[in-house]
Amino acid sequence: MRHGKKINHLSRKTAHRKSMLANMACSLIEHKRINTTVAKAKALRVFVEPMITKSKSDTTHNRRIVFSVLRDKYAVTELFKEISIKVAERPGGYLRIIKLGNRQGDNASMAMIELVDYNEIYNPKGTKVKKTTRRGKSKKATTPQLESETTIETKSEE
Repeated sequence: MRHGKKINHLSRKTAHRKSMLANMACSLIEHKRINTTVAKAKALRVFVEPMITKSKSDTTHNRRIVFSVLRDKYAVTELFKEISIKVAERPGGYLRIIKLGNRQGDNASMAMIELVDYNEIYNPKGTKVKKTTRRGKSKKATTPQLESETTIETKSEE
């Protein structure tokens, strides 16, 4: 039975797993999205989201806690300067996992994990950006001509 076992060990020893997740977290903070397997993405989400929550209050203590986990001062600086400002009003759920299908070599299920506030393409609210085309004349230019032709025809009939 697996009662109380919440950590996915990812077939690695503790030191290897912690350093792998720290490296993946630094890459995610730097690039804002990375491609990995679904299991690693789910483990990374549990690993990174508490650190993003800690980065909302910029104190020396929180910086030291995050640095002890990440071990990369550039990632810590990026997290506390840029990412924490962008996610300040969000109560949680800072990361999104999008499944991509299976990897060709070994058929492992792949996913893209990204920071939610840094994706401008995906818009969950449904407000679509109006697309402009360069075909023909605009409708505003054609409607007054039609109205003027119909008024001329009605006058000539009288």
